[in-house]
Amino acid sequence: MALAVPGGDKAALSALGWQSVYRTLAEAPGLAVERVFPDKLGTTEGVDPRTRESKSPLSSFPVIAWSITFEEDFLSLPRTLLAAGVPPLAAERPSLPLVVAGGPVAFLNPAPIAPFVDCFWVGEADDRFLHFFDTLRGLVFDGADREAILDAVKDMDGVYAPGRSKTPVRRITSGGQGPLTDPAFSCFISGRAAFRDTLLLEVNRGCPYGCRFCAAGYIYRPPRHAELDELKRIVEMADPPKVGLVGTALTDWPELLPFLKWLHERKKKFSLSSMRADGITEELLVYLRERGIRTITLALEGASERLRRMMSKKLDPKDFLNAVRLCARYGVNHLKIYMIAGWPGETDEDYAELADFLAEIVRIRSEEPGGRKKQFMRITIGVSSLVPKPFTPFQWAPMLSEDALNARMKGLEKLAKPYKGVTLQHDDPFQARLQGLLARGGEELAEFILLAAEHGGWKKALKLWNGDPAAILDRERGQDEPFPWEVVDIGVRRDYLWKEWERAKAAKVSPGCSARGCGQCAGCGMEPQSGA
Repeated sequence: MALAVPGGDKAALSALGWQSVYRTLAEAPGLAVERVFPDKLGTTEGVDPRTRESKSPLSSFPVIAWSITFEEDFLSLPRTLLAAGVPPLAAERPSLPLVVAGGPVAFLNPAPIAPFVDCFWVGEADDRFLHFFDTLRGLVFDGADREAILDAVKDMDGVYAPGRSKTPVRRITSGGQGPLTDPAFSCFISGRAAFRDTLLLEVNRGCPYGCRFCAAGYIYRPPRHAELDELKRIVEMADPPKVGLVGTALTDWPELLPFLKWLHERKKKFSLSSMRADGITEELLVYLRERGIRTITLALEGASERLRRMMSKKLDPKDFLNAVRLCARYGVNHLKIYMIAGWPGETDEDYAELADFLAEIVRIRSEEPGGRKKQFMRITIGVSSLVPKPFTPFQWAPMLSEDALNARMKGLEKLAKPYKGVTLQHDDPFQARLQGLLARGGEELAEFILLAAEHGGWKKALKLWNGDPAAILDRERGQDEPFPWEVVDIGVRRDYLWKEWERAKAAKVSPGCSARGCGQCAGCGMEPQSGA
């Protein structure tokens, strides 16, 4: 089988999900897995897509498995199949190869690419995942045709075969409740990766805070932490020069500092993804600075306290300012602050509050000893446009127009401009709206994606497509309106998400997802899976 990862090898070698899948499959007897990293045109090195290991053409494999993380990578699927001489639409493929897809989009919203895909793996990779591929292997070796193969697997746990499976298909969770028993880690440590020569290591999966905009906090319930001894075992086995810790709530892990000290004792450099401001302690920050960490990343998310309540962020502004104070005091070179703009009902008053908050951040920086040095702490504010995602309370929300988002970004640039050493960067609202369209649409978007593949990209396709992006993006959805992504069941009840949407509009904070296990919180409906 071929395992295709969009985006080229530099990005692929810095992505964890597919590497975990690759390891699981490559270690299984009877499965031979070869990698292909198609570029933006669906080719490899300017020619028809071929695998990295044997340079075999993609069309020669009976199974082509895709690992897709981002909606913009939908374009790679038909482009690569076209470049390989394989019909991109499943209905036009009377025989093998079989096109299988997995990754976060398979259990977030598989609908836009369903017409290209024969079957999806919905969830994480566990024993049932291996059983699925072993079943495919047996059927292929027995000479079964495409129809017989799909009929044989369509009702297996975790398999969604569009037009064949009984829906909704329940998302597969590996290991169930308790610790994260299968933390993802890099198979390939490469100087060509975006994170050079780094073993990426998953510390936790999911998030206990339940921020209403964040799909990871809902599709990866319940949150799970890896065990310290298992992470140590992985590092000793891989023996990398550097370790990059990956997770949504790193500072919630009680073993974080002991693990960092253990890494240092073994002369391993390390880096951390963004941290919660209320998890930045003096002890942790001093240790990070002693080990040469120069950049700290904090997530503020909302411009005002009202917006943070709307998203149920659970962040005390005093904790955030204290984290800034510690960063300035101990000589952090670069503070990155993440924000999201484009919330339903946001006002100029919300951003006037942000202006005051930014002034306080700059004041704190200048008053601390580390902030007064000649090369004082740089501050970069990174702003993303809100993309309301499936299976979150914001799945009912409208998205701001491109003009409104552009105006907001210009206002933010003006807000940051007076301050020395403060830079504001923001995403492209057109790209954000495109992501929203691809994230929230149904199977009708396959035509749009195919137009983009055949006619030079997204902007050209928008002019040619007869669909209406506004119907998908610009209106608040009705309470009982069916969603195309509900062919999947992630385990969280729809009525719970609706209740959270109502609370969001009222700017009321709700409890997060309890680390004590399912049934110990307000009740999202998540239940342990049988057999997990």
